[in-house]
Amino acid sequence: MADTLAALRRGDLAGVRELRLTGLGLTELPDDVFGLADTLEVLDLSGNALSRLPDGMGRFSALRAVFCSGNRFERLPPSLGDCPALGQIGFRAAGVRDVPGEALPPRLRWLTLTDNGIERLPDALGERPSLQKLMLAGNRLQKLPDTMAGADNLELIRLASNDLTALPSWLAELPHLAWIAWGGNPVEPAMPSAEATRVPWASLELEEFLGEGASGRIHRALWRPENGAVRPVALKLFKGTMTSDGLPEREMDACLGAGAHPNLTAGLGRLIDHPEGVDGLLMPLLPAHWGALAGPPSLASCSRDVYASDLRLDEVVALNLASAAAAATAHLHANRLLHGDLYGHNILWDGQAGEAVLSDFGAACVLPSDGGASWQRVEVRAWGILLGELLDRCSLEGSVERGLRDLERVCVQPHAEARPLMPQVLDILSRQSTA
Repeated sequence: MADTLAALRRGDLAGVRELRLTGLGLTELPDDVFGLADTLEVLDLSGNALSRLPDGMGRFSALRAVFCSGNRFERLPPSLGDCPALGQIGFRAAGVRDVPGEALPPRLRWLTLTDNGIERLPDALGERPSLQKLMLAGNRLQKLPDTMAGADNLELIRLASNDLTALPSWLAELPHLAWIAWGGNPVEPAMPSAEATRVPWASLELEEFLGEGASGRIHRALWRPENGAVRPVALKLFKGTMTSDGLPEREMDACLGAGAHPNLTAGLGRLIDHPEGVDGLLMPLLPAHWGALAGPPSLASCSRDVYASDLRLDEVVALNLASAAAAATAHLHANRLLHGDLYGHNILWDGQAGEAVLSDFGAACVLPSDGGASWQRVEVRAWGILLGELLDRCSLEGSVERGLRDLERVCVQPHAEARPLMPQVLDILSRQSTA
């Protein structure tokens, strides 16, 4: 990064579209950056000591994304609102307490304000018609602005670990909302209790690293229970910090509280006695050839997964995948849990026949005591989007195609109350599979 800064100052970066000046201890935006005002599209200033941005940010006519996470802002810079093309703003753990309406650019599409100290949001947030993705976990919000009832294009919102005592009724009625998380707020009922096996660190032998997510690292391990045979397991060691979905311990509680189901990654036990006090969760070890159905959303796709360009599915495999996701979701709803992150990138599958499990409970939250049918229908839309993505990657014809496309349409329709609940979806899928 120091080399990049030196090149910027020499004028060697003329015409670049992306500039990353991270972890340099900067206290001011270098004036030389304005030499890129006509071409710069992505500016990453994360991990510095910035507390302000200059008033002339509107000179960046092509700027689409700004990242300032891990800085020292108390106020979201008002000058960001002057950037005509700016659609993505990321200020995670940046010390932000105040969000002035004028800081929100007219084309705002994706706003990340995770892990700050924000107590209120401006009415202007509901007046940005392109707003699609809103990350607000880990703040001090007690309510959302009522103007957001008009945020018709909002698809994903993260509200975990705030001070919300109620969720506005209009939120579940937003026509395109599909992914929501509110765990760790006063409004959330208690997590279903679950008896969890306590697994001492000394009973585990860590083996190879399998992967990493926002909340933790997953390893293969050998578990030697006090009474029982040695078995291979997957061990997730949590990082213990706020994620975009919420607190890692909520993920562990939800996974253990969800109960066993063949299409869910179940929790086998809770780690104890780690020498550094790290929380951990034991899960069944899936076959080595299993993998994620899709990649997570990109900067360009915003709230939609990225699939391999060569992925092709036959009719039976697509139906198996859709049915597995629907069955897992129906089980969670019946146990008063919302998954909150029903995406292809959270579906692990065998890569062939369509055997699959739904994973990652980081965004899971407890439904109201009455079952929260309106919130269930929000997640039905997420499943309908997934179904459409599967159908786009397989060849269908005749009545099967018409039936599944009709099911997709009814699940993603903007009138939320007209969507079916998951048991109805499973019934329709069952009829399709035998057609």
